[in-house]
Amino acid sequence: MTPGTGQSRAARLFLLAPQAILVVVFFACISALVWKSFYSGGQLSFGTYADILTRETYQRVMIRTVVVSLVTTALCVLIGYPIAYTLARSRYRNYLLILLITPWLVSLVVRTFAWMIILGNTGLINWLLISAGITGAPIKFMFNPVGIVIGLVHVFVPFMVIAILSVLMLIDRSLEEASMSLGAGPARTFLRVVWPLSLPGVFSGIALVYLMSSGAIVTPLLLGGLRDRMMGTQIYQEIFQVFNVERASAMAILLLVSSIVVILPLMMVERKFRRARGS
Repeated sequence: MTPGTGQSRAARLFLLAPQAILVVVFFACISALVWKSFYSGGQLSFGTYADILTRETYQRVMIRTVVVSLVTTALCVLIGYPIAYTLARSRYRNYLLILLITPWLVSLVVRTFAWMIILGNTGLINWLLISAGITGAPIKFMFNPVGIVIGLVHVFVPFMVIAILSVLMLIDRSLEEASMSLGAGPARTFLRVVWPLSLPGVFSGIALVYLMSSGAIVTPLLLGGLRDRMMGTQIYQEIFQVFNVERASAMAILLLVSSIVVILPLMMVERKFRRARGS
């Protein structure tokens, strides 16, 4: 064995050690959650899961979580893709990126409180609507799914933009030039060249935003309140208000399973797309 080979192997082992620790801790936490969720009344049972899945209140919470997460993800794609495309084509990309990530310098709680001021009955939006004569009374934007979606979109759009931008930056501009030289217009070039090549970034952004939306706590808690709860806020309430760790653990496992059910088909579609494009 040459000295270089030994050093390279040692370096790889050194780099794999933190990853191994993270994987072990992750599966240890998941195993603890699974065990706690089945441990009810001093014995193992499915009672906690049966109670969650059959109670109408929890059913509405789970459905609301999936619907709000899907709507948030769709809006993030619709808003984020044009922004990412503009950044990829702009000569001032670096400066615009700074503006994009500037909100991350402010605490999530502070940003959410700002939305509470804007969306409130006496907030900026209702003041503009009433002043313009569009409505005679304040519109309720808070403590309902509408406020939650607005807050989550504001928080997660930058993640979608960066995921798409990272792929758009890798697309060779000569492909677009070749398409244009063969007679395709800008719209057809985008639909036939840019859009298909950027889909991996779109898929990654969708998976990232959906997972973060479905597990969000702060924004749904402040903008949705305790009435229109999502799984994250329900788990928070079960732990810190009801002190029911078993039910909170079961909800966390159900949230994980529901996220896998939604994300797994997306990953399969992305894999088929990559194979088709590679062939």
